[in-house]
Amino acid sequence: MTPSRAAVVLGASGSVGHALVEELIRSGAFRMIATIVRRPQPESVRAAGESGVALRETVLPDMAPDSVAAATESTCRALEDEVIVGCSVLGVGANTAKLTIDQHRAVDVRLNAAFARGLKASGRVSHLAFMSSVGADPNASTGGSGAAGSSRYLRVKGESEEAVKAAGPTVVSLFRPAMIIGSQHTPWVLEKVLPLFSFATPGRFRSITVQQIARAMVATSIAPPSESRIYHFPEMITVARELP
Repeated sequence: MTPSRAAVVLGASGSVGHALVEELIRSGAFRMIATIVRRPQPESVRAAGESGVALRETVLPDMAPDSVAAATESTCRALEDEVIVGCSVLGVGANTAKLTIDQHRAVDVRLNAAFARGLKASGRVSHLAFMSSVGADPNASTGGSGAAGSSRYLRVKGESEEAVKAAGPTVVSLFRPAMIIGSQHTPWVLEKVLPLFSFATPGRFRSITVQQIARAMVATSIAPPSESRIYHFPEMITVARELP
């Protein structure tokens, strides 16, 4: 008998988060999807119900590390499924240049670390699929504007990777997309123009759709790797093709 599966998701309200939940539902591999969100997502709940998948929301309007960790641990412990995986696509989506580095860290590093800590503390999760960014580097300079792609932005993304690996489950799959097509934060002009030059763009820096990221994350959640690894565009496209 195939063991029942459940996925616990952080960041389900964003563009990639919506695509991730949709792909978890569409895959047919998960009996239960549990999300930790700031506000209810009625469309996701309705889509899950129509597909015969249970979707349980834990709403934390004022997210804080301790509440995220506690909610994650209790959610995992309450699930009856034999196999539970974690997925996080939480991050500051836009206007990072307007934030101080500590404000950026408060979301990308501390909340993700809390989620990873809750997964591990439950004793029931051995794999976390985590979305970061191409170029993530915990040793990058903290100078600059903090805008997406800047050294400070990549420093925070690198720190978030290190934090979830240190606090979380045994295996962490790190997904590092470049420009994300279909994200509400990506200018439509770039979405139209940059793909035209993909033939001249190094593989890891090619633009990728929210659906392709979601499929790659779901593929590793269904068949988790034996050790932590990084997925750039080429690897994400390859693993996404493993899904029907």
